[in-house]
Amino acid sequence: MWCTGLRKRYGKRTAVDGVSLEVGRGEVVGLLGPNGAGKTTVIKMLLGLVRPDAGEVMLLGRPATEPAARARVGYLPELFRYQPWLSATEVLELHVRLSGTDMPAEERRDALALVGLADRAGDRVGGFSKGMQQRLGLAVALVARPECVVLDEPTSALDPLGRVDVRDIVLSLKARGIAVLLNSHLIGEVERVCDRVVILDRGRVAASGSLLELLGQHEVRLRLTGVPPAAESRLATAGPVHREGEWFTVALPVDDAATVPDLVADLAALGVRVHAVEPGRISLEERLLGILRDGSEERP
Repeated sequence: MWCTGLRKRYGKRTAVDGVSLEVGRGEVVGLLGPNGAGKTTVIKMLLGLVRPDAGEVMLLGRPATEPAARARVGYLPELFRYQPWLSATEVLELHVRLSGTDMPAEERRDALALVGLADRAGDRVGGFSKGMQQRLGLAVALVARPECVVLDEPTSALDPLGRVDVRDIVLSLKARGIAVLLNSHLIGEVERVCDRVVILDRGRVAASGSLLELLGQHEVRLRLTGVPPAAESRLATAGPVHREGEWFTVALPVDDAATVPDLVADLAALGVRVHAVEPGRISLEERLLGILRDGSEERP
């Protein structure tokens, strides 16, 4: 899945402005951003559900405007409803026919089992909880043996066990070489399964890259006493320092494995008493909030 320069306006409001991204085979890319950032609009343009005002989209090597390009794409929308009088099996059968895929009954049963609905296959969808309907939606997204899957808030309404199930499914799709674009507000889930992340803010790409590139730093917390000015200077050479009483937090380059032992040795040589050394890492949530706050400061 690939797009460049996507733009979309609704009246005087610009919903998406110059968005470019790509998802390779066997790769999971997370789409993050606050409400109203343009994430769902981007997804709809990628899938041909909304016509962009500018830009280009390619799906599996074909222009997204061609229906054949979407034949091997699975999609779980954020908001959906199925006919309440149909059973889970009948909903799946309907979407198999719509996709034009020859999917045996055994494979359809396996799809329901994969999302934890094997024992509710014959029950009417109208009696399903929101979480069960979410599981059924995920099964529907996988019926056409897709090569690319777009999941818009797949863990919405799911309990912790359901979220773990979705995580395992996403990782299994990745292992099979399937491209996955994942839009989720659950940043911890994104951090666990995604290879790369695209952060949208006010319709634009605020940041993108691998988790290593985006996080870029890890932290070390040191409890120190007897810290002379020379030791404070040595701490500052390692990275930005934040102090709270006896605790010093230093943001370090992620690829410098020798920094911490060298730093501790130098501090000890300067007469500092080192009581504790605790490794840490800047989380994706902290990085996301930092990017969005920086963006808000730049806005008029």
